[in-house]
Formats: sequence, structure tokens, C-alpha cells
Amino acid sequence: MISAKYLQYVQTFLLSGFMSFIMSGAISFINLGLVDNFISIWINAWLVAYAIAFPTILVVFPFARNLAMKIASK
Repeated sequence: MISAKYLQYVQTFLLSGFMSFIMSGAISFINLGLVDNFISIWINAWLVAYAIAFPTILVVFPFARNLAMKIASK
């Protein structure tokens, strides 16, 4: 198992993977429909999206958390 001190990174890794997988599939389907090589296109789009999503969430998450805490505390 991975130490609890790495929870933020594990959570970010999983969240960015799930979110980019779902979003890339949805956007690929909206733009292309159910074409013959849809799965291949989806996986390629997902790999690119994942490579962008993981570091983006690492950078943006602290700001989003602080903003959410300010909004929720009012």
C-alpha cells in the first residue's frame, strides 16, 4: 500500500483519470458519433487528456479548495 502522506497525489491521479476518461469519451462521441474505430479514438483522446488533467489538478486543486472553503463558510 501507499503511505497516507501521499493521499493527495493518489486522489489526484485517480480523479484526473476517471474524469478525463469520461469527458474524453463524451466529447469524442458528441463530435464523431459511434464510428467504427471509436474505442481507439477515445483511448487516444483519453491519454492526451490524462496527461493534461493530472498536472492541472495538482496546480489548481489548492486554489479551488480555498475558494470552496470561502464560499461554503458564508
